[in-house]
Amino acid sequence: MSRIEGHLKALAARNRVALVPFVTAGDPNPDMTVPLMHGMVAAGADMIELGVPFSDPMADGPVIQRASERALQHHTSLRDVLGMVGRFREKDPVTPVILMGYLNPVEAMGYERFSREAAEAGVDGLLTVDLPPEEADDLVGALKQRALDPIFLLAPTSTGKRIERICETASGYVYYVSVKGITGSANLAIGEVTRKVEAIRALTGLPVGVGFGIKDPQSAQAIARISDAVIVGSALIRRIEERLETPETIVPAVAELLAGMRSAMDSI
Repeated sequence: MSRIEGHLKALAARNRVALVPFVTAGDPNPDMTVPLMHGMVAAGADMIELGVPFSDPMADGPVIQRASERALQHHTSLRDVLGMVGRFREKDPVTPVILMGYLNPVEAMGYERFSREAAEAGVDGLLTVDLPPEEADDLVGALKQRALDPIFLLAPTSTGKRIERICETASGYVYYVSVKGITGSANLAIGEVTRKVEAIRALTGLPVGVGFGIKDPQSAQAIARISDAVIVGSALIRRIEERLETPETIVPAVAELLAGMRSAMDSI
C-alpha cells in the first residue's frame, strides 16, 4: 500500500476529507519552499501537491504561470525540487507529497532515474498534466516499481469509457478538474460537480479529489461534502504573489487561508 493510499484510507476512517494545497516549488524563491510546506501542514494540510516549474505550463492560468516564471528565474530544476522534498522529509516523514507538472522534465531525466531519485527523496506520486494514459505505460511501470502513484486528471467532458480507462492506469486517487479551462479561470457550479463526482465514483473505487475553482472556506466546504480531497492552488499562489515585497508574511498568509478552509471542512 502506498503512503497516499494508506493516508487517504486513514482519513476516511476518521470521516475527514483531505485538504491538499498546491504551490510551485521555488516560488517566490527556493529557500521558502520547505518552510511553506511545513507551514501548510501545520495549518491543516493532509497532503501536498508540489508544482515542478515549467516554461510552458499549458493547463495553468496566469497566476500559476507567473509562479513558474518566478521559480525559473531562480533556475529551479526538477533535481532542485527533489532536493526540497528530501529536506521536507527530514522533519515530516508522514505527509504525502505529489509532484505535479509536465512530462518534459521527467522525460529529460529518464523515467527509471526519476522514479528512483523521487522515491529516495520521499515523493509519493506524480501527476503529469500532458501525459494521456495511452502513452503512459513506460512511466507508470517505472513509478509503480518504486511504489509511487501515477495520478491522472479527469475533466468535465470525460466520458464514462474515458473515466474507466484513466482509472485503470491511475492509483492513489484521481483528480477531477471541476471547471472547463485553465486553473483559476471560473467559478464552481456545485450541482454539476456533484453529478460528475457521483458518476466517477460509480466507475472506480479510487478516492476522488476535486480541484480548480476552490478559492475560500465556503467553496472548500462545498467540495468537501462531495469529494475525498479538496485541492486548492491558485488562491494560495495569489497570496504569495501579493506579498512578494514582504516575504516574511507569505507563510502566515497561506496558513491563514488553509486554516480557514480546514475549519470549514471540519464543520460539515
